[in-house]
Amino acid sequence: MRYRVFTEHDYDALHALDLAALQHADPAFGPLQAREREGRISTTLPALKFYERSEHSFVAEEEGVLHGFIFAQSVWQGDRPIVLVRTVALAPTAPAATAEGLLHATVKSAYDTAVYEVHFAVTPALEAAALAEGAHVLGRYAVRHLGTRAETAPGQKLGGAELGVPASPESL
Repeated sequence: MRYRVFTEHDYDALHALDLAALQHADPAFGPLQAREREGRISTTLPALKFYERSEHSFVAEEEGVLHGFIFAQSVWQGDRPIVLVRTVALAPTAPAATAEGLLHATVKSAYDTAVYEVHFAVTPALEAAALAEGAHVLGRYAVRHLGTRAETAPGQKLGGAELGVPASPESL
């Protein structure tokens, strides 16, 4: 497996891989409303152009076939930079170590640019990779979707009562 930066020539294959990964992860993805599907897609043209220049985003390729991608970017925290991983997507047929290789490529690129923290959600696809990298787990990563996207957003929904916060902004 080869891990490399991607180019404009990879855009169509990245988009197809993204759709296949989304459908595989959630069989209910296809029938979702167009607006919700679009909100889950990581490979819009603006996103692809941005992450192509990020220096921390890579594809996993073998014999001309893309098996996965990782999108990450540098983020200034006010006192130091971090690299923040936004998305890791794997083809349903990706070899087992693909996520580990993608995360390692991002970790190496962060180190090479003198950034010494890489932040990422420990998704099922990244559990083994996090272990292999010796990552420190600092709780759980959550996303609060606002508006109608909250009704169909991916992931396990936490109730407001468990966190001690209101369940919706309207109840504030």
